[in-house]
Amino acid sequence: MTSFVLPHEVHGDGAHKVFAVHGWFADRSAYTPVLPDLDRTSFSYALVDLRGYGEARDVTGAYTTAEAAGDLVELADRLGWRRFSVIGHSMGGAVAQRLLAVAPDRLRRIVGVSPVPASGLPLAGEQAALFTGAAHRAENRRAIIDFTTGGDRPAAWLDRMVARSLERSDAKAFRAWLDSWSGDDFSAEVAGSEVPALAVAGALDPALSPEVMRRTWLSWYPRARLAVLARAGHCAMDETPLELVRVAEDFLRADEAGETAGADRVGRT
Repeated sequence: MTSFVLPHEVHGDGAHKVFAVHGWFADRSAYTPVLPDLDRTSFSYALVDLRGYGEARDVTGAYTTAEAAGDLVELADRLGWRRFSVIGHSMGGAVAQRLLAVAPDRLRRIVGVSPVPASGLPLAGEQAALFTGAAHRAENRRAIIDFTTGGDRPAAWLDRMVARSLERSDAKAFRAWLDSWSGDDFSAEVAGSEVPALAVAGALDPALSPEVMRRTWLSWYPRARLAVLARAGHCAMDETPLELVRVAEDFLRADEAGETAGADRVGRT
C-alpha cells in the first residue's frame, strides 16, 4: 500500500534543503510572490500542499499540525533529504514547531512567518464565531485578512486573497484545521529546543504581533531570533516579499558556528 505523499514542487538545486509550508488561508501558491527572488543556488525549496488544500484538497485526514509534521518527514524521506529546514507561515509555523518534537535531529533551522505559537491561539466569543464561520462565509475570511493586515490594504487585494482561499481549500478541512492550530498546546514538548529558530513578525499584525513572538517563540527557544517587518501585517509574502526573502535567507545561511546562543534576538527591517 502506497502512503500519502504531500503534493509539492521543488525550486532550486542548492545543498540546503528547505520546506515551505502555507497557512490556513492558502495552498502552496501563497509563496508565489517570493519565488522570483529566491536563492536557488544555495537552497532547494519544496513548496507543499497540506491535506485539504491545493492538489491535496480532496485528501482526507485528521487535519492536524502533528499529522502534517509526519507528512513532511515522509516527503523528506522520499526526496532523500536527510536534514532540512522549514519555513512556515501562520498555521504552517505551528507545523514547523511540531517538527521540533517529531524529528529534531533532522532539522537545521526553522523560520516562522507570523507563526501560530506552539501553545495554540485560543479563541472565544465573537472572535471564535468569526473564525468558525470563515469555513463557509467569504465575508468572515475577508474580515480576518483585513484585520490582521492593518485594515488599510486595497479592496481588490482582499477580494483576491479571499477568492484564492475559497478556491484552494476544502471547507470541512479548513474548519478542522482551525481546531488544531488554535486549540492544540504542545509547547511543553518543544520548549528548550536548540534548533535555531527565527520568528518573522509583521508590525501591522495585531493578532500574531512582535510582542506575542517575544512571549512565546523567544521565551521557549534558546537560539531564537525575532525579525520585525515594519511594513507588513500577517501576509508578508504578499505585503513585503523582498524584505521577507532577505531576512529568511540571511538566517538560513547564517554560520551556526559563529552564533552566540540567545544573542541578537531582535532585528528590524
